[in-house]
Order: sequence, then C-alpha cells, then structure tokens
Amino acid sequence: MMKCTVCGSELRALTTRLPFKIGESRIVILKNLPVLQCENCTQYVLQDDVLDKVDQMLARVDSEAELEVIQYAA
Repeated sequence: MMKCTVCGSELRALTTRLPFKIGESRIVILKNLPVLQCENCTQYVLQDDVLDKVDQMLARVDSEAELEVIQYAA
C-alpha cells in the first residue's frame, strides 16, 4: 500500500471529480477519475497510466469552451 507523501497515512483507491485549468481561462472537469487519496489529509495521487490518459483527454478538449465536463473512461 502506498503512503501519503505529506502526512504518511495510507492512500486508498477511489473515484472522484477533479478540475484541470488549461491556459488562462479554460477549466476541464474530469468525472469518475481514479485516484489514490490520503485517508487523513485528502492529498491525492494520479497513477502514471491514469495521468497519461488524462493528458491525452485534455489535449482533445474544445479550444473554445471555457468550461467542459468530461467522463473519464479507462
């Protein structure tokens, strides 16, 4: 089991929604995003494979939209 780099508590797997700021004025919210979150301080970690997928998804967002909500799909 992984430990939190902030407080040392256990990280647990869960899905959540996270906002990502792209550029100066665009925000993308990813729903059902798998993360490892600290049970104590709520710090979270994205695993490498998830982060790669997030990067791919964010590269395809609508360049005109100020706010976009996308369902994460593995």
